[in-house]
Amino acid sequence: MKMSYFAPKKARVEIIPMIDVMLFLLVFFIIVTLQMIPDSGVAMQLPTSTQSQHLKHPKFTVNIMRDGTIKVKNATLTPDQLTALFQADGDPAKTQVTIAASKHVAFQHFVTVMDASRKAGVTNIGIAAQPVPAGP
Repeated sequence: MKMSYFAPKKARVEIIPMIDVMLFLLVFFIIVTLQMIPDSGVAMQLPTSTQSQHLKHPKFTVNIMRDGTIKVKNATLTPDQLTALFQADGDPAKTQVTIAASKHVAFQHFVTVMDASRKAGVTNIGIAAQPVPAGP
């Protein structure tokens, strides 16, 4: 009886490792895509306006909470940190910022955020507002 170390075997395609790789790629692309979705802000009761316009999504949405806290991308910032964030963005003159504040927020908090933005050199600033509902 002749024994060969390299016995000829029929080739097989292993499907399990291929499925593992495909699932890994799927998870990778889902995570990358979720990080590419812009910040949608915090749910709040925005003021209404008859002249509101729909703008494209800005690079930064600055949320001013009722107590005056400033939140950007789920991070709480001081006005100086907000200025530094905008300055570190590259060209602040091209940075798009939308300020979203509840209608119950003191106007001084809004002005503080405007000052921090302008101090950084941001000129493209939008104000979030809800359109007035159409009448009957």
